Amino acid sequence: MDLSKQPAYSVPKPNFKRGKPTAKQRGAIPDKVRKEVDARSGECCERCGKHKNAVWTLEKAHVTRRWRSESKCTAYDIVNLCGPSSDSSTCHHWADYTRAGREWLQQFKLTLEESA
Repeated sequence: MDLSKQPAYSVPKPNFKRGKPTAKQRGAIPDKVRKEVDARSGECCERCGKHKNAVWTLEKAHVTRRWRSESKCTAYDIVNLCGPSSDSSTCHHWADYTRAGREWLQQFKLTLEESA
């Protein structure tokens, strides 16, 4: 069957929109929340207490993983930890990749919510 002599039919593209926000969009940290977390922590790591000038970098760590989060981030969902998370000697790595770290994050979140 020779299709080269058949006319080409144009078909409009479907206009489907994504039904729910992506994990990246759900986990985005608004500037207001960033400032609130910095004020709460005094720009120090909330686990070891090192100031941002004494560590490589301070990073905002999600208490609940972004892909598990169902709503927008609040100050209770974010913790200032020394990083980067790819360095195994930092608090951010410890919190993200160890069972004790994940438990500490959950306990820290409960402490924050109780003190509010």
